[in-house]
Amino acid sequence: MRRATLPLLLSLSASPALVQALELEPAEKPRDAWTLNLYLENDLFADTDQQYTNGVRASWVSPEISNFIDDPRIPHWVRSANRRLTQLDPEPEPFEEDPRHHLVVTLGQQMYTPEDRERTTLDPDDRPYAGWLYLGFGYHTQTRHKLKSFEVNLGVIGPWSLAEESQNFIHDLRGFERFNGWDNQLHNEPGIQLIYERKQRLFHGGIIDNIQHDFIGHAGGSLGNVATYLNTGAEYRIGYQLPQDFGTSALRPGGDNSTPGSGDPRFHDQWGIHAFVSIDGRWVLRDIFLDGNTFRDSHSVDKEHLVADAAWGVAATYDRWKLSLARYYRTQQFEKQDGGHKFGSIALSYSF
Repeated sequence: MRRATLPLLLSLSASPALVQALELEPAEKPRDAWTLNLYLENDLFADTDQQYTNGVRASWVSPEISNFIDDPRIPHWVRSANRRLTQLDPEPEPFEEDPRHHLVVTLGQQMYTPEDRERTTLDPDDRPYAGWLYLGFGYHTQTRHKLKSFEVNLGVIGPWSLAEESQNFIHDLRGFERFNGWDNQLHNEPGIQLIYERKQRLFHGGIIDNIQHDFIGHAGGSLGNVATYLNTGAEYRIGYQLPQDFGTSALRPGGDNSTPGSGDPRFHDQWGIHAFVSIDGRWVLRDIFLDGNTFRDSHSVDKEHLVADAAWGVAATYDRWKLSLARYYRTQQFEKQDGGHKFGSIALSYSF
């Protein structure tokens, strides 16, 4: 975890003030539970040190709420922000049963580096140094087999993202060499990202005893100066006591899907384990981490417009915990990149 800001996020999640602000109490069923999700993605797990090199995120998912503005279980400052942000949320689609609503608050950081750590000048054939620090608000409407997600991420790209300081701190702590080209990173720029994604469980069935499998499709897109794209994909899961959620959480926008639903084994003193494979394809119109700054000249590379991620891994649930381990492969993102990129992911969820 040599480049992560995970200690910062862990300290925030453990803060007594935060717990008090969220008014967490032991939950008797999924609709009453707060869910805390912690994520770490790092190419250390794939023995590389370049490209998308590290990502960390902490997110808090609210209990089932009546609405995003007036429910007293939501902190006042969040409700104030919701009055502005939920106006951008598309009108809800008709559901086959009464929908449940959840609010998601996210704090995250991502960093990107070229391959040559020793070079101090720009490499015109490799991607820019870049960091992205953001606060996000997500609005989930779900039934047993459908999930609609709308998210707003607000943050900053450039030196204010603290990506260089985070990487240097961890490298110095672990005794690794620093990257020497951070003076060439993208300039400071405010970032906004609007994300919509719809997930649907296309089938769910039993095989033998408590061995089940399901197939979850998704489609959506992102709009903003950080990233503009359309995406679609799916995940297949098979195992013992499948959780009643929408798949394995990934750090990508729209990936907060580990909130347990009705009948989840985590709320019935049961354990479960399953394997999964997933794929996500994107048609990319803008990627600031490749195209460079929006309003100023900066380093950039010629991106590929069609990009895909494939993942495989294992996840386990026990006593309101969920732990997921995954390996990702990302296809080539820009023209002179030397092939694709691999990284690993750890996601830990707990429902209070």
